[in-house]
Amino acid sequence: MTTQDIQNIKQRFGIIGSNAQLNRGIEIAVQVAPTDLSVLITGESGVGKEFFPQIIHAYSARKHGPYFAINCGAIPEGTIDSELFGHEKGAFTDAKADRKGYFEIANGGTLFLDEVGELPLSTQVRLLRVLETGEFIKMGSSQVLKTNVRVVAATNLDMAKAIQEGRFREDLYYRLNTVEIKVPALRERREDIPLLFRKFAVDFSEKYRMPAVKLTEDATQLLKSYYWYGNIRQLKNIAEQISIIERNHDVNAETLRKYLPQNEGERSLAIAAPKQATGDNFMNERELLYKVLFDMKRDMNELRQQVAQLSSNQQAGINTPQAEDYQVVEEVKDEVLSLEDIERETIRKALEKSGGNRKEAADSLGFSERTLYRKIKEYGL
Repeated sequence: MTTQDIQNIKQRFGIIGSNAQLNRGIEIAVQVAPTDLSVLITGESGVGKEFFPQIIHAYSARKHGPYFAINCGAIPEGTIDSELFGHEKGAFTDAKADRKGYFEIANGGTLFLDEVGELPLSTQVRLLRVLETGEFIKMGSSQVLKTNVRVVAATNLDMAKAIQEGRFREDLYYRLNTVEIKVPALRERREDIPLLFRKFAVDFSEKYRMPAVKLTEDATQLLKSYYWYGNIRQLKNIAEQISIIERNHDVNAETLRKYLPQNEGERSLAIAAPKQATGDNFMNERELLYKVLFDMKRDMNELRQQVAQLSSNQQAGINTPQAEDYQVVEEVKDEVLSLEDIERETIRKALEKSGGNRKEAADSLGFSERTLYRKIKEYGL
């Protein structure tokens, strides 16, 4: 593909930037589009993975067929099979009529399964079958149905780790990952950051009918050096905050820094409060703090499992631990409980801030809705 061809695709789909890895992803999408190969799009949350299945569909022979994007993490576990494969009347308590699933109504078209790593294992089995044979069975039915659907999936998970932990089927991973498109994180395409900010600033100036904010040179350098844990989504959020709040539309580094969690250095843990914390940037600060919290909790859980194994060995008369080992056990238990208390309180505050809107709370916490539902139930919130 020529540079002009790639540029035309960017203009058509509203993609901003000239990063080489981004351009390569677009090239791959166009190359695989005429085939029926399954494609897995990988990348961190907020990098813009949703553009690539649209490109694949638009440049395929299915372009006149239906296109559906399904967020697998936003559908409750109890209804995900019904959403994807449909159900017969009476299949479960609320099944008051027959319902077609996406694999039936998207026949001849494309399905984009976002957050595919959030699918329950039972659903993964059904998905593998339809990918391999084109056959599926509605819930509550024994009739085998056929479908001709192109599947494009996306995930922000470390799939190798998910497979190792038994959360994702290895055979399904390889079936989905016939072709992989890796979307770069925003910090990997720093040359594009000023362009993206300018685009968002213009969009918000039109939306809110006010002059577009402009960055001074020092603000631009600060913007490019920031780590951007939340990627393009976080950049857009900050551009909107500045557009609404700042009356001086020439934004310098000092002003911009108020909207960024402090991160002295290339990859600091940005958990300190901004110089002038506001309700708008609290959500970003909390999101970063929450990521740090989960890393801590994962480490503590791994340590707790090791200690549990140590205790089990002691009961079996193997490698009997000394007194100091029991002290470690108690310290680990206390620390894990403390982290769980923090997690519970953070979720409670997110729900309170969103007025009970679970989708909004899940977005602010960096969760899928299904994970938030499970946590609410776990903590009795």
